[in-house]
Amino acid sequence: MKKIAFIMLAVIVVAAAFICGCTTPGGGEATPTPTPGETTAVPGETTPAQEGTQTLLIATTTSLQDTGLLDYLRPIFEEQYNADVKITAKGTGQSLELGRAGDVDVMMVHDRAREDEFIEEGYGANRRVFAYNYFTIVGPESDPAGIANMTPEEAFTTIREKGLAEPGSVVFVSRGDDSGTHGKEKAIWEAAGFNYTTDIQGSGEWYVEAGTGMGSTLVMTGEKEAYTLSDIGTYLAYKTETGLVPLVEQGDILLNIYSVMEINPEKFPEVNSTLAKEWINFLISPEIQEEIGNFGVEEYGQPLFNPARGAWEVLGVEREETEEPVT
Repeated sequence: MKKIAFIMLAVIVVAAAFICGCTTPGGGEATPTPTPGETTAVPGETTPAQEGTQTLLIATTTSLQDTGLLDYLRPIFEEQYNADVKITAKGTGQSLELGRAGDVDVMMVHDRAREDEFIEEGYGANRRVFAYNYFTIVGPESDPAGIANMTPEEAFTTIREKGLAEPGSVVFVSRGDDSGTHGKEKAIWEAAGFNYTTDIQGSGEWYVEAGTGMGSTLVMTGEKEAYTLSDIGTYLAYKTETGLVPLVEQGDILLNIYSVMEINPEKFPEVNSTLAKEWINFLISPEIQEEIGNFGVEEYGQPLFNPARGAWEVLGVEREETEEPVT
């Protein structure tokens, strides 16, 4: 009898342990112990890091990232809106592809023709112009092609002629990455009377395609003592590292306009449209426009970008496109 009682007692103890192990003190299911590298949350609960914080995914051109502007503005926005801003910097073409896939919430680029196409296809919405600067043709101080103070079209023509005539002595480094800067370069070649595909690309050792962002292209250009087209902001940020100097800075074709838009929520309902609108309105607000206009002055003696607010006539856009908040 003692043996039977002992066995029954053991069964009761095991059953009780099993029941306790499967329930919490409140009677619900117990939370499993996470393995290393995992985070486990009870359904319906939120961890402190997640509570109230929204994520905003931005695809941007490399020039905005290489200058440091977005790294400067991001913490201001994150604190104001309790947000986590994640930025992917690529050429405009690659950034637009991220938007077409619905992989981001916001697009920040500088290629008006492709932006218009992007919006017409239904991928983008609520575009606002928030900043501008100018492109410049930079090169070594010795200026072997002698292009200083020419028009952009004259300078490109001269670089090509001397590059073909004197292989190795005159070199042009192209972004070659389907970026907004690469698109502007193609526009200048076209304005100079050349077919980019047949007359420029692959035409000789004078023309080098870097296939990289603006900062890396400037570094390569400096190493080769070559010429390239750069937005003035990234050039100034990399000036001391490259030893390059601006040689051509005048010409209407050199205007460089930066826009921001949200990915169309009607096409991709999962995007964070609410926070995307907040980011757009943040950029065009008077306070942040002032910050953009002052960015770089202390370090470089001049701003890297000009605020778009109040400059709609210079930019050739409607006033509403620079100042009207998105709702």
